[in-house]
Amino acid sequence: MNKTITFGIPCYNSSEYMDHCIESILEGSDYADDVQIVIVDDGSVKDDTAAKADAWQERYPNIIKAVHQENGGHGIAVMKAVSHADGVYFKNIDSDDWVDGDALKTFLQQLRTFIASDNPVDLVLSNYVYEHVEDNTQNFVDYRDAVPTNKIIGWEEIGRFKLSQYLLMHAITYRVEVLRSANIQMPEHTFYVDNVYAYVPFPKVKTIYYVDVDLYRYFIGRDDQSVNEKVLTSRVDHYWRVARNMMHAYHIYDDISSPRLQTYMMSYFTIIMAICSVFSKMSDREDAMDQLEELWDELRAYDKKMYRKARYGLVGTATNLPG
Repeated sequence: MNKTITFGIPCYNSSEYMDHCIESILEGSDYADDVQIVIVDDGSVKDDTAAKADAWQERYPNIIKAVHQENGGHGIAVMKAVSHADGVYFKNIDSDDWVDGDALKTFLQQLRTFIASDNPVDLVLSNYVYEHVEDNTQNFVDYRDAVPTNKIIGWEEIGRFKLSQYLLMHAITYRVEVLRSANIQMPEHTFYVDNVYAYVPFPKVKTIYYVDVDLYRYFIGRDDQSVNEKVLTSRVDHYWRVARNMMHAYHIYDDISSPRLQTYMMSYFTIIMAICSVFSKMSDREDAMDQLEELWDELRAYDKKMYRKARYGLVGTATNLPG
C-alpha cells in the first residue's frame, strides 16, 4: 500500500460528466502522488468513456489507472476498483458526482495523520451534499448529533441516526483491508447496490472516525437517474435483489456482537424492506405484490426475529421515508 487513498470511479457511458469528477479529485488533492484514482470503464459502448479513461491514465500515470471490463453493473465496477486499489483507504465517487476541494484537503490530512501514527482506523465518515442542479439548491447531510467528532470510537459510541442521516456510500471511506475482508458479493447488473456496500462490511469495522467536512457532492437532476421516482418504481426488482443480498449477509442477532451495531443494521435493513414494500405497491408490474410477498416469506423462513423486527418497524418507517 503506497498510496494514502484510492478513489474508485465507476463509469458507464459517462463521457459527458466524468472529467469533472476526475478533475475535482486532482485539483482538490493538489495532484498529490499519494492519491490514486482508478477509473473503471464498465463496458461503455455508446460514447468515448473508454478512450477518455485511457487518456487520463496517459496524462497522469502515477495517479490514475484505467481499468476496462465487460459490463457488469455498478456494484461489479466498484469492487473492480477495490481490487486494483493501492491505497490504505478507499472511497467510491460516482462519475456524475464530485468532491469539494477544500474539504478534500482537510480529509486527506487526517488520513495521512492516521497512517503516520501507524493507527489507521477502519471506517472514516464525512458529510455529503445533495446538489440539486435544476433549482441550484443544496441539502447538507452531516452526523454531528449522531457521531462524536475528532475522536476514534467504536460502534457502542455511535448515537441515533435520523432517517435522512444513515451512513450511505457517499459518507463512507473504508480501510482497504477491512473492505476486502468483507468479501462483498455484489449482484450483477443491479442498481442500488450502494446499500450493500454500506452494510455488509460494517461488522468488520472496529474503529470509526468522523471528519466533519462536506466532502462528497451528489448530483441530482438527470431524468434517467436511478433515484428518480419513476425510474425507481420501474426497477423495483433491483431493490428486491438488494434486499435479498442484505438479508442473507447476516443473522443480525446471532452473528453481530455489538448491540448498537445490531440496532443500526436492523434499522437500515428495515428501511430497505420498506422501500421494497412502498415501490412494489406503486409498480405497474402485475407480479409485484406476489414478488413482495415471496420476499417477506423468505425473510420469515431465514430469520424469524429479523422478520418480526422488520415488520414491526415497517409501519413507522414506510410513512416517514425521506425524499
